[in-house]
Amino acid sequence: MPWREAAIVIAAGAVNLALTGLLLDRVFPPPVERAGAISTVVADRGGRPLRAFPVEEGRWRLAADLDRLDPAFVEALIAVEDKRFHDHAGVDPLAVLRAAGSAIANGRITSGASTITMQTARLLEPRPRTLASKAIEAFRAVQLEARLTKREILELYLTLTPYGGNLQGVRAASWAWFDREPDRLTPDQIALLIALPQAPEARRPDLRPRAAVAARARILGRMADLDLISPDRAADAAEAPAPDRHAFPGEAWHAAETVRRRAGAAEARSTLDIALQREADRLVRALAEEAGEGVQAAAVIVEIDGRAVRAAVGSAGRDRAGGWLDLTDRARSPGSTLKPLIYALAFDDGVAAPDTLIEDLPRRFSGYQPENFDRAFRGEVTVGQALQHSLNVPAVHVLDAVGANRFAAALDFAGGEPVLPRSAESDAGLAVALGGLGLSARQLAALYAALGDEGRALPLAWTPEAAAANRARETHRFVSPETAGEVLDILRRAPAPPGRMPSGLAAGAPDIAFKTGTSYGFRDAWAAGVAGGYAAVVWVGRPDGAPRPGETGRDAALPALFDLFDAVARTDPGFRTPRREVAGADPTPAALARFAPATAPPQILFPPDDAEVWSERPGREFVLAARGAGDLDWYVEGEAAPADAAGRPVWAPQRPGFYRLTVVDRAGRESTTRVRVRMP
Repeated sequence: MPWREAAIVIAAGAVNLALTGLLLDRVFPPPVERAGAISTVVADRGGRPLRAFPVEEGRWRLAADLDRLDPAFVEALIAVEDKRFHDHAGVDPLAVLRAAGSAIANGRITSGASTITMQTARLLEPRPRTLASKAIEAFRAVQLEARLTKREILELYLTLTPYGGNLQGVRAASWAWFDREPDRLTPDQIALLIALPQAPEARRPDLRPRAAVAARARILGRMADLDLISPDRAADAAEAPAPDRHAFPGEAWHAAETVRRRAGAAEARSTLDIALQREADRLVRALAEEAGEGVQAAAVIVEIDGRAVRAAVGSAGRDRAGGWLDLTDRARSPGSTLKPLIYALAFDDGVAAPDTLIEDLPRRFSGYQPENFDRAFRGEVTVGQALQHSLNVPAVHVLDAVGANRFAAALDFAGGEPVLPRSAESDAGLAVALGGLGLSARQLAALYAALGDEGRALPLAWTPEAAAANRARETHRFVSPETAGEVLDILRRAPAPPGRMPSGLAAGAPDIAFKTGTSYGFRDAWAAGVAGGYAAVVWVGRPDGAPRPGETGRDAALPALFDLFDAVARTDPGFRTPRREVAGADPTPAALARFAPATAPPQILFPPDDAEVWSERPGREFVLAARGAGDLDWYVEGEAAPADAAGRPVWAPQRPGFYRLTVVDRAGRESTTRVRVRMP
């Protein structure tokens, strides 16, 4: 055959082979998607791992990142496993020739020719070790090289490499055998991480320590031959014992699960502080153990700035009944912890003031007759005293004036999302004042954080991004700054728990504004408080809701709340802040000097009669305010007024002119005001 014809045949064959390869590449792309799910690692605010989550079948598979691997390990791995990794296109021809020559000379296979890329292809698509499989792996390796960078191939390999048992990838192996990230490794650790994937089950340090040590020694010798370490260092490293297996990070069990769901990333940094989380976990566990068998406890600590959750303990341990439940996220009756919020709305609505006199006497409210916890009555007290001593009758009386539905809507607006009893259908009843609805510890923490943030309502933040978004967002107000300050000032003057010096007498100590709560039948014991830029909540009870006679929030939960604030002070040097002066120290208006039973029609506070209202645009909303008994209904020109997200009645005039506004209470008593609206 003439040389020209031979050249044409060879060229045609090459073109045909290339086209066939392209066709196969298109029809059978490399199964990179089979890399599968990656274990999520939740870290604290400083990047310290809190908890890792396994993937399918309980496997630990952590994503490898070359920037977080010891460069000495990467250098040794490539030198030992595939020294021309950065030069070949997936298949190393020199290694293939060397392996073939060795096999011919020895009559058997004595060395392999698999590159790191070919091994990656085998990890993605496991096959029997045959020559046909090798050919497929070589083809897949070329495909991978055409699609991925060398860095991506190496990271994929180091993510999927088996290390024995349920360990996949160098990071999982490093955590299991060395209890740390593989960013700084000793020579013996580097050698073991290279040796294990060659025979992961046969060399497992926990099951076959002698085989692991021997394989590690061979790799150390190879590293010395390649001048990666000195022979003396290799000999010293070979003397290290086989490592024990360590547990993966498993702190903040419930809180980390919340972060994982919200972050949706393999590496999820949280707002949690590992030191404070450990302190809170210890305190909650001790609290439950002291309370007795079958009792659980939970706690939440929130930094008010940004609403960053710094610690959240969902239970006192999974070894106790109900310990698998996240009890910070379960709705329970909050007892009297709602009373500060009721009085806050009353102050904001102009229904009462801290120095308003109110009667603590037996009283019936439409068939409902509350009693105080000690079944005694104090007679005439101020509203502030009623809150400090958690008197029930005044709280119900004030809620009756605020309106139970208005209160429930305000809680929902502020992020409380209260769960009303089924028997109440769509309406909240006056029993709400004593805990007759459901809130979780998280929701209660958000509500108390609003009091500590001058009345601003924001959701809790579990990630730094969410906290930053909270700081930037336009906030809703639960109550005014003056009202929030008045309520906290009252709570600061409440009696401290037994054995505790009042904060006002302790030099440098922050003033803790706190409230306790005990649900009906002693089922739930609560303590919630605000101090030093933080809000905290403690819950104690049985997960099944069984009663615990005699266990009150003051006795069972309040000491732990003070301990939590002590823990915050130890972990945050800026916690011990000087007491903030309370705004709104004006004298109590004469109209609010005494909380009188509502026998008169409701009194319209805004807009007053014959007023002129300026609106810079059509549709601007004005909040309507009135003082009266219970829930009030508003009408504008005979049409029911809508409510805003906080449950407050609003009026949005669309044009200038005269308007008639009417408010009606449940007894049918009404008041009317006539106003004029002006617009540009």
